[in-house]
Amino acid sequence: MIVTMLGFIGTGNMNGAILRGVLAAGTAPESIVITRLNAQAGRAQAGELGVRYVESNAELARSVGEGGIVIVGVKPNQMAGVLHELGNDAVGRVIVSVAAGTPISKLEAALPVGVAIVRVVPNVNSQIGAGMSALCGNACTTPEQLAAVRDIFEAIGLTTVLPEKDFPAFSAIAGASPAWTYTYIDALARGALAHGIKLDEARRIAAQAVLGSAQLVLDSLNTHTPAELRDQVTSPGGTTIAGLIAMEDSGFTPAVIDAVNAAIARDHEIASS
Repeated sequence: MIVTMLGFIGTGNMNGAILRGVLAAGTAPESIVITRLNAQAGRAQAGELGVRYVESNAELARSVGEGGIVIVGVKPNQMAGVLHELGNDAVGRVIVSVAAGTPISKLEAALPVGVAIVRVVPNVNSQIGAGMSALCGNACTTPEQLAAVRDIFEAIGLTTVLPEKDFPAFSAIAGASPAWTYTYIDALARGALAHGIKLDEARRIAAQAVLGSAQLVLDSLNTHTPAELRDQVTSPGGTTIAGLIAMEDSGFTPAVIDAVNAAIARDHEIASS
């Protein structure tokens, strides 16, 4: 349960998922303030969730008070403008950004000197409480402040604290990879379709197989590597090894690594633009 006053600037897909996650974790609705561009939608959402809606970003920062946490969930091209609106009302608060491709240096440039900033890269699975988020605080962020922000994102999945230089690689394997995984699941299902299983049922089977495999990896992190788990289900001369050989002949592993490299390269391009 989060006890610090929280503010959410923007409550769309990602910030909305975080908001619902902290409420589900037991955070008192009266400790949460929100604002969003569409005032009518903001008031309706506040009424639905029992939180408080305010009219402006600066008012929100004032409402959370000293020591409060403000999570800014706007598009990267809107971030500087929103932070400028906060101005001196950001002082004494922890400002959290979930904007993709927006480094801490750009966030600091738009805020008064000395403001604690935490950059967070969540992923789409946060919407169902199964996210993976990376966090990095600036030099003004205390360990206690970083821990408080981490508690928020633990309400919607797993977290890790990384140096900001590692964020592009994290974004590739956690942020972009769900789209690649959807493609893999769809490919599995279409392979089964070709052999007589109805497509909807094949998708359900493939998705559950991927879900269970991922959970087994997480449960076995201290005992087995993914390669060791693979070897446990690969019998000599069996169907699994036949499929693995076919996948590697088609370039499966190099294709995945190429995808990671391409995503990292594009992340660097966005950050420098």
